[in-house]
Amino acid sequence: MIKFLRIRNLATIEALEIRLDGGFSILTGETGAGKSIIIDAIRLLLGDKASPDLVRTGAKEAVVEAVFDVAGRPVELSGLPEPEDGELLVQRSVTDQGTGKAFVNGALVPVRRLRELGGQLIDIYGQNDHVFLLHLENHLGYLDEALDTPGLVGGTARAAQELRRLLQEKRALEAKEREREDRLDFLAYQLKEIEAAGLKPGEDGALLREREIIKNAERIAGLVDRALDLAYLGEDALIPRLARLRSVLADLAAYDESFGEFGAGFQDASILLQEAADSLVRFKDRRAAAPEDPEAVEERLSVIEKLKRKHGGTVESVIARGEALRAERAGLETGRERLQELEALIESRFKEYAGLAARLGAARKKTAEKLARTIEKEIALLGMTKARFEVRLAEVRPSLDDPGTVRDQGTEDAEFLLSPNPGEELRPLRRIASGGELSRMMLALKSAGQDTGSRKTLIFDEIDAGIGGKTAEFIARKLGRLATRHQVICITHLPQIASAAAHHFHVDKRVENKRTYTGARKLEHKDRVEEIARLIVGSRLTDASRQIAREMLDAGLEKGRTP
Repeated sequence: MIKFLRIRNLATIEALEIRLDGGFSILTGETGAGKSIIIDAIRLLLGDKASPDLVRTGAKEAVVEAVFDVAGRPVELSGLPEPEDGELLVQRSVTDQGTGKAFVNGALVPVRRLRELGGQLIDIYGQNDHVFLLHLENHLGYLDEALDTPGLVGGTARAAQELRRLLQEKRALEAKEREREDRLDFLAYQLKEIEAAGLKPGEDGALLREREIIKNAERIAGLVDRALDLAYLGEDALIPRLARLRSVLADLAAYDESFGEFGAGFQDASILLQEAADSLVRFKDRRAAAPEDPEAVEERLSVIEKLKRKHGGTVESVIARGEALRAERAGLETGRERLQELEALIESRFKEYAGLAARLGAARKKTAEKLARTIEKEIALLGMTKARFEVRLAEVRPSLDDPGTVRDQGTEDAEFLLSPNPGEELRPLRRIASGGELSRMMLALKSAGQDTGSRKTLIFDEIDAGIGGKTAEFIARKLGRLATRHQVICITHLPQIASAAAHHFHVDKRVENKRTYTGARKLEHKDRVEEIARLIVGSRLTDASRQIAREMLDAGLEKGRTP
């Protein structure tokens, strides 16, 4: 429960401290006094979005902090500092620039951690919550709040989301299948052309040189013959002359060994010359045995030039293009494999989803019966003694042919039916319930949801709007009963509810030096009589109104008050 609340520089609140007790507490005050600002402050502690507009004019920062008594009740802290003496300190600040910080027991935490923690500590019900009962899509959520196995709801939703993701991926792949086939055909055409050419690095250069040889074949043949003559034939031929020179140097080596070294050098030169001459002979023989076909060379060069123009200007770029096309083709063919994998995976995930949804459906059917009986008991305590209530479930069978049937909520839709009076048929709640009946139904639903929960702080923000008379008395009693298990804080304008509470705080607004200030103080018996009388008749109090207020307060609607 909340033990202490401090607010600084929030809207019209400059500084406010409230010490709270367990049981049933109410806040009253004139419309516009600032009661909702106190609720806004608590919402900040629960991780609600912070706006710089909340910061008091002229201040740099608004700060809200609260001390919670969590002794004897489990709170999931997930690594946060443990409470000291069973107390948890939660702080939140927001600057006039919209930035801010959050702390739990002095440790800096992200705002999402406040939401996680706040959900364990506080539930806030607003004055318009009953309007949600008019919307059919909200009924299933109220039913799920009463489930014994709430984890099935999240598990089913996650399974549905994963299945829809896979179905979407499959549809995307199928939509691209025609495009992929066209692309594969195009790749096959280009690859066939490149692979048929069988290009080798530097091949175009070699062919260009060959073209020059063919073009100048006669002159080249003559020069080759002339070179061979100079190497082999005649008195001036190099190879025979080198042989004679080595012989002379060998004779000289008999007189001086150093001439042997000279001879070795000329021998190396003779070997190189002989090898070069042999190459010329082979060239001549090759050309004579199989002369190059000039047309074949030109055709090959034409093929290469065509591919070069298409794919980057060089033989190397053509070869690289072929490798890139093969890689792309492999990727596209992998897409086909992914489609086959998806079909098997979707089948498996569909069975998983259907199984979870079936378990959730069975749990809902069981809970629907139990919730209906609980609600009938609750609304009987709120004055609807002869009313009947039913939760009607309709099944939506899931199908892979219709992804819209794969729903986070599972395979059921729920609708609340009500028969408020004896002899009347059960009809949709959204069509027949009055405002007062809706308020009682909402409180009954919230009470049913809290019956099995751990002790929390329940805040009711003017849920009594639009009701009065006996309905107000019934709600006062119900809030009092809730306060036996939880700390209940209620903002109200009704004297019936105000007189049923154990603790009463009055919120007021004053103007000083052209500045507005909101404050709050705890009322004792005498002041409570005055405030309840104001709730009964307005600002013009009379002795009669005070007497009625005193009687209501003294009676305390004992069935609803928490000591």
